[in-house]
Amino acid sequence: MTEQLPQIREIYLEAFRWFDAKRAAPVINVSFYPYIGINHTIRVRDGVVYVRIGEICREMPLPCHKGLAYILVGKLLRKKIPSGAREVYNAYIKSDFVREKATSNKAERGRKVVTTTKGEVYDLDSIFDTLNRDYFSGKVPKPTLTWSARKTFRILGHHDGTLDHITISRSLDSIDVPRYVVDHVVFHEMLHIVHPVRIINGRRYIHTPAFKRDEEKFQYHDAANRWIEQNVRRLKRAAKR
Repeated sequence: MTEQLPQIREIYLEAFRWFDAKRAAPVINVSFYPYIGINHTIRVRDGVVYVRIGEICREMPLPCHKGLAYILVGKLLRKKIPSGAREVYNAYIKSDFVREKATSNKAERGRKVVTTTKGEVYDLDSIFDTLNRDYFSGKVPKPTLTWSARKTFRILGHHDGTLDHITISRSLDSIDVPRYVVDHVVFHEMLHIVHPVRIINGRRYIHTPAFKRDEEKFQYHDAANRWIEQNVRRLKRAAKR
């Protein structure tokens, strides 16, 4: 694939000309980069465009590289991406082969920042065990639990099935946050273990109807969602301190 880099570079030059035929095409540097997942970047530094394509796409056919080029250049120039570009690129990255490869890379090379389950106010181990007993008859295998390294407000919880890991935002470890709110977020992430992601015809289904039905079984489901909606600004201020 190294010998194909000049061809890929020409595709990016073609994309720049397509979006703005009157502007002189820039100097473009294209390389593969060992991102863990399906990631790519395009940046401009000192007038030079640097494109980094995820290593996972080394074997990607040139027509799919063309689709990716129009997507990246379109985003860089803030232009409308032509029809068909996403479809031809997605046909490759949503294939079972690529997704399995991405999962394997993440398991082998991925790293999570693990802090502690014991926060200043709440203990994630205790919360998990109580929820597991009350809602799942103790059948949910315990993953690695941790508070996030920093306070966040956009993402309050995250489950990583590949690394068997649940992270809860440190923003919730506060005396100002009701226990049922923390329980609600942990419960939601536990449901990702019970209802793993399904891939049907290349499309990922995360919050399935069954997932949503089970989520509503949490006793304080509505109250917790209401509290989060009403306190987003408070969580945002706390995260920025």
